[in-house]
Formats: sequence, C-alpha cells, structure tokens
Amino acid sequence: MNRNRSNTVSRLVHGAAVLLALMVLSLTACDRSGIGRKDEDGRAPTEAAGRAADADQPGTENVAYRDDVGTVFAVNTTQAVEGEILNYLQLNGDVVTESSVDVFPDTGGKLTGLSVALGQYVRKDQVIAEVDPSKPGMTYVPGPVKSPISGTVIEIPVDIGDTVSPATSVARISKMNQLEIRTFVSERFISKISLGLEALLSLEAYPEESFRARVTRLSPVVDPQSRTMEVRLRQVRPDPRIKAGMFAEIKIITERKQGIVKVPSECMVRRYGGYYLFVVHEESWVEKRKVTPGIEIDQKLEIVEGLEPGEQVVIRGQTLLEDTARVRVIDRIQPLEADDVLE
Repeated sequence: MNRNRSNTVSRLVHGAAVLLALMVLSLTACDRSGIGRKDEDGRAPTEAAGRAADADQPGTENVAYRDDVGTVFAVNTTQAVEGEILNYLQLNGDVVTESSVDVFPDTGGKLTGLSVALGQYVRKDQVIAEVDPSKPGMTYVPGPVKSPISGTVIEIPVDIGDTVSPATSVARISKMNQLEIRTFVSERFISKISLGLEALLSLEAYPEESFRARVTRLSPVVDPQSRTMEVRLRQVRPDPRIKAGMFAEIKIITERKQGIVKVPSECMVRRYGGYYLFVVHEESWVEKRKVTPGIEIDQKLEIVEGLEPGEQVVIRGQTLLEDTARVRVIDRIQPLEADDVLE
C-alpha cells in the first residue's frame, strides 16, 4: 500500500515539474515576440503596429499606440489646395494628310511607263505614267496618265507591266503641307467633344516631347459597325518633324475647371455608400467629414463640397480611423500643384 502511495506522489511531482517547465518556456517566447515590451516613450505598440513593422512598408498605414488615455494612430497628411483640374479623353490616332487623291488612267491596258517615285512632288496635269491600250492585232498609241492636283506622291500601288483599268489607282497624291491627326471617339463620349477643344499629342518618334493641337473637324455620322465618330485635329504650330503615317497618343481636354479645391485621390475613403475625408484638428485628432467629390483623374480629386483650401487631410493611415480618433502626424506630404499640367 505504502509503495503504491509513494509511486502516486512521485508521478504528481514529476507532472508538476513538467508543467512548470512549459510555463517558463511560454513566458520566454512571449518576451521574445515583444509582448510586454514598450517603446522609447514607454507605450506598448498594438497588434496593428506589429503588422506594419513586419511589412516594412513606407508610411504609417494602420500604426497605432496606446497611452494612458487610449489609442493614438500615426498618420501622414497633406494640404488641400485651390487651383484647377483638367478632364480629358485619352485616345490613339494616326497622322494623316488633310486630303489625298487617287490617280486613275482614262483607258485600260498595260502600264508601260512610270515617271514618278514615292515622295516626289508633282504639279497639276503633270504626266506621271503611260498606259498602252493595244490588243492582239491592234496597235494604239500609249495614253498619258496625268496628276489631277499638285502634291506629293505618297503611294504607288502598281508596277510597270501591270494590267490596269480605269478603276485601278496608279498613284496617290497628297498635299503634305496640311497634316491632320485622325482618331475615333466612342459613341458614349461624343457629347464631350466639340470643335476647338485643346489637345496634347505624344509621338513614339519623340517620346520626350509633347505637341499641341486642336479639334478641327467632326464627322457628321457615327459608324454603325464600330459605334465611333471620326475626329480630326490639327497642330497649333506645324512641326516639319511630324510625318504622315506616324502613330499618336492623344489627350483631348474636355473640361477645364478653375478655382476648385483638390486633394490626392488616395485621401478619400468610401464607406456605407458615402465619401469621406479625415480632416486633422490641432495636430491631435481627426474629424470624419462627408464630402461631395467631382472630377477624379490622374490620382487627383476635385472636392465640390465639404472641404476648404488649406485644411490638413489624412493621406495615409486612415483605414482604421473613425470620427474624433486621436492621431499623431509623423509626416506631411507635398500638396498638389495649383496649376494642372498634362504630361
């Protein structure tokens, strides 16, 4: 009996020793993980702060500290500015000549002469080719093919020896001193386009430069297949470096608003179907303010109602904020430029 009791006590002592060892290991792991430690100010970082530190991300998104009063969120802010904002349509297009004419022979036959080359300038009524209408058993004098306009030869789709007809184009002639940019606008954006609108052109041949243009022609019809309308633009200052056939990226400025309040788009928070900004007061707390947004383009946002120029708005760290939340501003981001410039 005594032996059994002794074995039982021994097992209990051994179990208690194992439990105590496990508790010591657990406390050591907690200390290594940072639980119970405090920062230089004597405050304990929250779980959100730990996540942000692990992520090693710039800024202060979701970083918070606890002090004697409660949670303090670290944020970055920027200033609302008064200025202008530009709205635009971004399209692709081609540099084309304003007008071009196909040259057709008067009779059918074999093309026996071609007296022009691609890129050559010709004058009106100049002979550019000859067509021999002779047939087996009959001989005719070759007939001349004349240019109907003065201009530059931009295409020669035939070769000497080809058989042509009055419906076959022998050459295409264009007035190269009058270049246009042709593009097509989707039907849903037609209401935004009008004559005289400003535009900015970017060309692959000159990627570091921009060229100004204006809308000069609008097609009176919409293509029923593509549901688009043709739009023509012309350079404000013609540049001899721009050639017909070049590809162009086009930004047509459809709206220019001045005297508006604007902030970076990332400042805005969407919650429960509404739009909000967090405005900083006294560098220590924020107001959750409902606003009415306007144009949003190129990471810039117009605030139609609810914000005044010069107010400080949270740009980073607003994810966990609520109205009257306490904050600590650790960085101020450069505000937007008052003048809006397209790049």
